[in-house]
Amino acid sequence: MKILIMTDLEGVAGVVSFEDQTGPAGRYYEAAKKLLTAEVNAAVDGLLQSGAEEVLVVDGHGAGAIQFEELHPAARLLHGRLASWTSLAQVFTTYDACMMIGQHAMAGVPTSNMNHTQDSRAIDYYQLNGRKIGEIAQFALFCGALSVPLIFLSGEEDACREAQALIPGVAAAAVKQGLGRGAAISLSAPEARRRIQDGARQALERQRRDPIPPLVWDAPYTLEIRYFSTLDADRRAAQPGVERVDAQTVRLYDHSILALIYR
Repeated sequence: MKILIMTDLEGVAGVVSFEDQTGPAGRYYEAAKKLLTAEVNAAVDGLLQSGAEEVLVVDGHGAGAIQFEELHPAARLLHGRLASWTSLAQVFTTYDACMMIGQHAMAGVPTSNMNHTQDSRAIDYYQLNGRKIGEIAQFALFCGALSVPLIFLSGEEDACREAQALIPGVAAAAVKQGLGRGAAISLSAPEARRRIQDGARQALERQRRDPIPPLVWDAPYTLEIRYFSTLDADRRAAQPGVERVDAQTVRLYDHSILALIYR
């Protein structure tokens, strides 16, 4: 089987601060990248143990967070930024299943360390067809439209619960417990990696025996985005096909989840 791994940084054990760890100006950014890369490598080890033929790692953190020179030798890396997510569909559709490593919960979860959806400084919430969603649902629905199921996730406890509520049967490995947006209790790095390796291996073995189906919601789709600032809503409302709901909220409509979910 060919497996796709989407990565993020905020759900990694030992990473708790936007300011210090998630951007190039952060004093511990390089150390945080090393922690993420080691967790990804643990997942790759687990996948290889269960017979995966190919693993593609997607660096999904905004500023980039994979240490290329430290990446598992059996993995390939998709990095950089394309003009739109629809450009990735032709790549993703060639994979049999996907996983997420280093994931955080959606914006607004009170116990979640580093909770946010897309832009932590601008977005209040995303709501799809009347249901609040975060980055886990975005990715799972995008891949689901390509017949690629999400079968495993690692990250913060709230992110694991979010994934399990979204996709019955999905495997998850919690590597830290949030105590609020700015603090968490993390597992040790070796224990976090052990759980990820075991979880990825077991998830792929289970997928062969009892497959989890791709996540698909019925069309049509209404995506509502609420911003903290009226200026951001002004900018989005000026785009074609965007409806202004109120001072801080816009709506987008489409029959294709691929065209909508990352627009």
